[in-house]
This record gives sequence, structure tokens and C-alpha cells, in this order.
Amino acid sequence: MRKKTLVLGASINPGRYSFRAIQQLVAHGHPVLAIGNKEGEIGGVKISTEKMMFKDIDTLTLYLNKKNQESFYDYILALNPKRVLFNPGTENKELQKLLTKNNIAFEEACTLVLLSTGQY
Repeated sequence: MRKKTLVLGASINPGRYSFRAIQQLVAHGHPVLAIGNKEGEIGGVKISTEKMMFKDIDTLTLYLNKKNQESFYDYILALNPKRVLFNPGTENKELQKLLTKNNIAFEEACTLVLLSTGQY
């Protein structure tokens, strides 16, 4: 099943996990949107620097540390994704409480591992 995914914290640096996640999401046939602090493109996916109001997001996968997530709280809640993935290093109890309060599911899991094991 294809899951429309927003990668928050996308990077054009091939050494970053967000870069690899975008590549793997595309390879697995998922529609991908990306927001980062620099514009660019990865495998046909354009990285935006603006908080665009995308519709019907299934999964929002985080590649921002806790401090950098704070300015995105309202944006994430407004998008109302079905779930948020906290990749290693992005765990954030404060945001998780807000997600729970707004009936948005979340997991502390690695997007790359979920994709490689067929659990995405």
C-alpha cells in the first residue's frame, strides 16, 4: 500500500539519513514530499523550505532534533497526518503528548528499517 509521506528535515547531503529515506521511499513506490532548510532535489522529490499545507499525509517522518521540532508543532498538528515517525535521535515526549491529545498515532522507529523489513 502506497503511503503519502512527508520527510521533515530533508537534506540534499547524501550522508544524511533523510536523504537515504527519500531514496528508499521513492524506490518502494511511496509518494514523497520533503521539507528542509535548503532547497534541492533527491530522486525527483523537490525539497521545499516552506511549511506547505499538504493534504492527505499518511506518514510524517521526522529528521529534526527535539529543539528544531518546536517551531513545527502547530504545522504538524495542522497537517493531521495519520502517523508520525520519530527516527533515532528525534524522540520528543512533548510533541508525542501533543500528538496523543490530537489523536495522531506515532512510533519511535527508523524509517529505513521499517522499509527494509516490509513493516512500513
